[in-house]
Amino acid sequence: MITLPHPSQIIKPNWLQLIREEAPVAENARSLTEKQLQLIYDQKWFKLFVPKEIGGLEEALPEAIALEEALAWADGSFGWTVTLCSGAGWFVGFLNSDFATEVFRSDKVCLGGSGAPTGKAEITENGYSISGRWKYATGSAHLTHFTSNCIVTKNNEPILDKSGEILILPFVFHKSQVSVIPDWNTIGLIATSSNAFEVQDLAVPVQRSFKIDAEAAKIDQPVYRYPFLQFAEATLAANISGMALHFIDCAKDVFSKRKENKKFTEPQEQVMIDAITAAKSKLGDARSDFYQAVNKSWKIHKTGGLENLQVLEEVSIASRNLASVARSQVDKLFPLCGLIAVDPCTEINRVWRDIHTASQHTLLNSPYS
Repeated sequence: MITLPHPSQIIKPNWLQLIREEAPVAENARSLTEKQLQLIYDQKWFKLFVPKEIGGLEEALPEAIALEEALAWADGSFGWTVTLCSGAGWFVGFLNSDFATEVFRSDKVCLGGSGAPTGKAEITENGYSISGRWKYATGSAHLTHFTSNCIVTKNNEPILDKSGEILILPFVFHKSQVSVIPDWNTIGLIATSSNAFEVQDLAVPVQRSFKIDAEAAKIDQPVYRYPFLQFAEATLAANISGMALHFIDCAKDVFSKRKENKKFTEPQEQVMIDAITAAKSKLGDARSDFYQAVNKSWKIHKTGGLENLQVLEEVSIASRNLASVARSQVDKLFPLCGLIAVDPCTEINRVWRDIHTASQHTLLNSPYS
C-alpha cells in the first residue's frame, strides 16, 4: 500500500477557486470559459506530453496522471477536457516533425477528436481525399486541430495492412477544415463541448497522417513507447477517481448541514459517518492499487520495455477497478444526501452527473477480460 496525496496538495488554491467558480458558468455555456482556458494555456496543460523543445511540459506518465486526477477533482468537465486534449497532444510523438513543430508552436494549440474509424481516406496522387463524420470530439469549441481515424481505401476498396487487417490510420485536420455538429446532449460533462464533426472530400497531404505504434514514434522518449491502450485507460480512470473524491467532499458538506436539523438523530449521524469512512477507505484502496500498477509499469518500461504483458494487464485491471469502485461508492453515498443531491443547480449534483457520464466511456464501463 502506498501513501497518496490528496488532489488539494497538487492544485494550487487560486487555481481551484477559479476552476470551481467558473464551473457553473461553463456548464451553462456548454464549454470551458475563457478564464478556465487561459489557466490551461498559462500552465501548458494541453501540452502535458509535448517535448519542452517545442513548448510542452514533457511530463512523465505517473505525474501527468496524478495531475489529471487532481484537475478532475477540481471539476469534472475541466479535468476531462484537459485529459482528452492532452491525450490527443500525445500524438505529437508520431507526427511528421516539421508538421508537429508547426502545430505545437502555438501557446493555444489544442487537439481533440475521435478514435472511431468512421471516415474513409481514399488514396490520391497527392495524399488522401477524406470524408466522414466522427462523434465525441471533446473540446470542439476551442480545438485548433481535430484528429480522426479513417479506413484507408484505393479505388474505393479497403487497403489491408501487413497482418491482413483493414488499414486504419489517424489524420489531423485544421479547425477551418471541419464542420462541427452540436450534438453533445448528456446529463454530465456538459462543459466539455464533446460535439461531432465532419469533413467531405477533403484533400489531406500524407504528412498529416500518422501511425500510433512504438516503432513508429518520431520522438525518442519513453512516453511515446508506452502502450496507447493502457495510457488511455489509466488517464480516464484517474479522472473518474478525481470526480469521486470531489463527490465525497461534497457529501461531507451536505452531511454537516443536515446535522443542523433538530430532528436529526445520533443514529442517523452515525450512518453518514460510517458511509463516508467506508467510501474513503474503499476508494483509497483502489487508488493505491491503481497507482502501484501504473508506477510499476512505468518503471519497468523506462528500464527495459514492457514485454511482460502481465504488467500491462495489471494496469488495465486496476484502471477498470478504480472506475468501478469510484462510481459504486458515489452511488452508496448519493441516497443519504437528500433532495439537494438531485437539484441540477447544485455542485454535488453536477459532480454526480459528471461521474456517471464519464464512467460510460467504452474503455472502462465493462469488466476487464
